[in-house]
Amino acid sequence: MTAAKSNSLVARLSPPPIPSVVAWGREYKGLKGPLIDLSQAVPGYPAHPEMLRLLGETASQQAMTGYGPIEGEPLLRQVYAAHVAEVYGADISAGNIHITAGCNQAFMCTAIALAGAGDTVALTNPFYFNHDTTLSMLGIERMLVDCDSAAGFLPDLGLAEAALSAGAKMLAVVTPNNPTGAVYPPELLHALFRLCRKYGAWLVVDETYRDFLAEGYGRPHALLSEPGWEDTLVLLYSFSKSFCIPGHRLGAVTAGPGLVAEIAKVMDNMQICAPRSAQVAVASALPVLADWRAGNRLEIARRADTLRRAFSELAGWEIAAIGAYFAFVRHPFEGRSSSEVAEELARERGVICIPGAYFGEGQERYLRFAFANVDVASIRLLPDRLR
Repeated sequence: MTAAKSNSLVARLSPPPIPSVVAWGREYKGLKGPLIDLSQAVPGYPAHPEMLRLLGETASQQAMTGYGPIEGEPLLRQVYAAHVAEVYGADISAGNIHITAGCNQAFMCTAIALAGAGDTVALTNPFYFNHDTTLSMLGIERMLVDCDSAAGFLPDLGLAEAALSAGAKMLAVVTPNNPTGAVYPPELLHALFRLCRKYGAWLVVDETYRDFLAEGYGRPHALLSEPGWEDTLVLLYSFSKSFCIPGHRLGAVTAGPGLVAEIAKVMDNMQICAPRSAQVAVASALPVLADWRAGNRLEIARRADTLRRAFSELAGWEIAAIGAYFAFVRHPFEGRSSSEVAEELARERGVICIPGAYFGEGQERYLRFAFANVDVASIRLLPDRLR
């Protein structure tokens, strides 16, 4: 008898990273004090009471129990389009918006719509691991564009052009970046956009952490004002972090109407529609919770400053890049893998973080700290834990 086999493209992947490192933390005996979980990027404060009220109100409506439009609730598409138009000073309409069940799904739908098995997609190195595993399980080849730590982990334009000239159909970047926290300057994004346009490729910009740019940063870029941007650019977004509702799974794609129609074909087979009650609730919350979201941005900035001070007390440790939710930290243990260091920190010191090797090639000297997860008091405990 021959045993049935699973899909080799999936079987070759490692188990999901977050549960793996959280499991290390479960072996911590508490000798150094409370567990400090800096692993998964989740808001370290609760959702606003008005957000909870709106979620409860909409979830109790009979109308929300049926299927909704594949592209998303018309109300949220209109409200979010107006929000994007305001953020970027650009002409954006509901026809440019597709709502998805989280930003990971937004990326997967976009990847399927733009590339097929055997095609090549360029990712930065380090990369967001779910982008990499998505491509792998779809049979899409990966080409890496290295980001130099000495340059703040920004992608090298020469390497980006090399990948695109070699046939990459799409270049995917994350800014503010996961895992490094690096913020890509507008001029860099414009240069990447021009390269993608030159080679007939797509630029996919994951802006999950856009709302946590520094106060007064201004618009992240002016790409939506470029003539014909719809033929080159795709923006991805997550409502999870800004509204503290990751369990409700809500993301968005901003693209040309033609690509929105292609993504709808994918979405119809993947989920049909994103959670409806959450869509309607967020459509109401987006304008009324603007001040609350701005206050949260300031709180996250305070946590980042506290982390900087904490590592300034530690000999041998170095923050290589920091921004939005993340710090990419160089550890001092030469010759030890990032997994070994992260596992010991979790089990012996009660600090959970992600090994740099999970995010790409040549990242063994780094650890990712998701500092937005915990309050300032907890971050201040790090020097004693890591020393």
